[in-house]
Amino acid sequence: MLTKKQWLECLDKMDDMYPDAHCELVHENPFELTIATLLSAQCTDVLVNKVTKTLFQKYKKPEDYLAVPLVELEQDIRSIGLYRAKAKNIQKLCQRLLEVYNGEIPDQREELVTLPGVGRKTANVVLSVAFGVPAMAVDTHVERVTKRLGLCRWKDSVLQVEETIMKKTPIERWNKAHHQLIFFGRYHCKSQRPGCHACPLFDVCREGQKRFKKGLVEQ
Repeated sequence: MLTKKQWLECLDKMDDMYPDAHCELVHENPFELTIATLLSAQCTDVLVNKVTKTLFQKYKKPEDYLAVPLVELEQDIRSIGLYRAKAKNIQKLCQRLLEVYNGEIPDQREELVTLPGVGRKTANVVLSVAFGVPAMAVDTHVERVTKRLGLCRWKDSVLQVEETIMKKTPIERWNKAHHQLIFFGRYHCKSQRPGCHACPLFDVCREGQKRFKKGLVEQ
């Protein structure tokens, strides 16, 4: 398992690779970010941005999503996976925003997770990106990278991964590290082709060393 010192050195190298890592979901305010993040579940940011480019022109505020029949909203996001469930959650989310939060996205995790379709990961993204609150959202890239490196155990739950990263990372680095882990997983340490042969973290990477011993990596 990685020591804290090794982990911070890994983050430093990710910082060198992706100094400008950022949220790639296009949005203009916390409400749009929340909707975009909800839509991004089991879907790429590229596809979400393609859909929200027109979606956010049509729907500006919670009332707009409630002013159309559910079937119309479903058609507007049809190209996104699980679009029926997501459309239903969007309308329920908007209804709760109006009834409880005066139409505004709350800036507390405990309140965010009460919104339909918003789990801990989505809440952490909104807290971090929209409000600048230190948070660590664990998506598939973050989980894959930390487990491959050996910061976390393969059997760890998403919550355990989140807790481990936060424990071993200075709080002032959480938000930036979150995006750099995503960029590293999305563009370098990919699911099928990890890029071990040209990885600056290879020497300390548990999975990279395992692949090398199996003859799967040329150095």
